[in-house]
Amino acid sequence: MTYIYYASISEENHKNLMEKFLFRFPIDFQKKITGFQRWQDAQLSLLGRILLCKAAVNFNKDYKKYLDIKYNKFKKPFIEDDDVYFNISHSGEMVICAVTNVCDIGIDIELVRDVDIEDFQPQMTNNEWLKISTSFNKLDSFYNYWTQKEAVIKCCGKGLFVTLKSFEIAQNIAIIDDEKFFIKEIMIDDKYKCHVATSELINNECMEISELNSSNYHTY
Repeated sequence: MTYIYYASISEENHKNLMEKFLFRFPIDFQKKITGFQRWQDAQLSLLGRILLCKAAVNFNKDYKKYLDIKYNKFKKPFIEDDDVYFNISHSGEMVICAVTNVCDIGIDIELVRDVDIEDFQPQMTNNEWLKISTSFNKLDSFYNYWTQKEAVIKCCGKGLFVTLKSFEIAQNIAIIDDEKFFIKEIMIDDKYKCHVATSELINNECMEISELNSSNYHTY
């Protein structure tokens, strides 16, 4: 089963979140959160971890184990000695977390902002750039490819050792070093573009997408 939880930040709820959840995490993570100058950045990071703990409960896991995230040499997060895979992303005022017990997973969300897409041409293959540059909505097409590629890289787990241009997205599939990655769009808000990538094909029936808010954080 795969769970995708997302949430929006709230200044009104910030103090309550900090007081209710931050003390549960390791000291180094607490220092990271309290070190942010903007409350938005602090809450986005904390919410991502809260969503992870919430999802862990669905797999009958002790959420306390999910308070301490490890990282491999490529900076991919994981839980030590565990068979659950996860990934977290945030942008703008939204944070999203994908958790599964099936296979490697990566997720990317981006707030759609006006950008000069020409600056990103070097990151796209020739076929991808042709589709972007000839699209009726070039900005939407760009963010579509960008979030797909970022999700694939995060799923692959090799970080900067894989460049965006080194692989191509075609029919919701990408191939890196002979390994296939399957991509799905996650529709949560018109102002955002989001995709999830997995190393095995996951049926829609085995994927649950839910919005969480302050009324259901407490269930872990």
